[in-house]
Amino acid sequence: MRILGLTNLYPNPWQPHRAPFNRHLFRLLAEDHDVRIIAPVAWTDELAARRRGADRLPDGRSNLMDGLLVEHPRYYFPPRALRGSYGHCYRASVGRAFRRALEEFRPDVLHASWAYPDGWAAVRLGHAAGLPVTIRVHGSDVRMLDHYPARRRRTQEALQAADGVIAVSHELADRVVQMGVDPDRVAVNLDGVDTAMFRPGSQDQARRRLQLNPTAKRILFIGNLVNVKGIDVLLTACSRLRQAKYEFELDIVGQGPLRKSLEAQARRLGLDCVRFRGALPQSELPFWYRAADVFVLPSRSEGVPNVVLEAMACHTPVVATRVGGIPEVAASEVCTLVPPDDAAALENALALELTAPPRRPGEWPVARPREDAVAESAEFLKAVVARQRTSQLVGA
Repeated sequence: MRILGLTNLYPNPWQPHRAPFNRHLFRLLAEDHDVRIIAPVAWTDELAARRRGADRLPDGRSNLMDGLLVEHPRYYFPPRALRGSYGHCYRASVGRAFRRALEEFRPDVLHASWAYPDGWAAVRLGHAAGLPVTIRVHGSDVRMLDHYPARRRRTQEALQAADGVIAVSHELADRVVQMGVDPDRVAVNLDGVDTAMFRPGSQDQARRRLQLNPTAKRILFIGNLVNVKGIDVLLTACSRLRQAKYEFELDIVGQGPLRKSLEAQARRLGLDCVRFRGALPQSELPFWYRAADVFVLPSRSEGVPNVVLEAMACHTPVVATRVGGIPEVAASEVCTLVPPDDAAALENALALELTAPPRRPGEWPVARPREDAVAESAEFLKAVVARQRTSQLVGA
């Protein structure tokens, strides 16, 4: 197949660590198929990067990543206003790159990652060009719609019109079907991990490599510093732990718009044990998992977060919230789940984990290789393409 990807969730020169799950998805698809990517960059992100002194993109706004041609058109939209228009803005912003890909690449299928505005624009661009369109939904793009009626309507339009929808959890697939999507066009594709990278290892060696305190208890968070991740609740829980005389250090790996406010919250709470590490290359993450005594994900909404799968693959116990697809993948022997927005429950779960004995080797689940998950995605895309071709032959 020739697969054209369309998604804002992809690394770019200004955000090199953005959405590594999509980078690996398309990279692995490219091992057996021809792949090209259109990954627009929000004009607000580009402006922020330029104010930091970052270089402009080269002429053509494209680059090669993992051997794939990736175009980065500038995505214009009115910030925090007229959200129902974002799909139209997105479609107009990527239109030239899409037409160029049609002429030069001649794709068999257009695959959008994220429901709105990416999927909405993909359906209209793809169907106008006679292409089948599939949409991959990740969690918050379907689960966090109640505050924005216009976004809900556009998301529903996109999913109902798509030729196929891939959901990363059964819970998410059920939500998609409840939005009126034909169940026969919905596939569940649980994510896997890079088992060569994310695997068990020595905690002592990891701490030496990262120059961390060799004896301190360590709590680890990895993710974007945004409201949906619930880091404010984590800091409150950690404050309660310190008041209860637990000694530990909290490493927060990631970047995002809430960093300054979260740093201020940590100072107000007197949490001198918190370290904001910023965004890190994925190749460094296995060492952080191995160095930790517990990984925590206090999210208010999720699909199936790769960080939970990666932590378990590294044999790091997990404390997470019972939201989205997390219960589908969290092994009960090594994971503790708590309600979202409950600092007391989070405190208690972390306290138990910080004092728990090490798990026995046989208690850890076998990690699913990412290659298996990508192969399933490819088979679904093939089926969508075949169905459209059959329909065209019957219609002719």
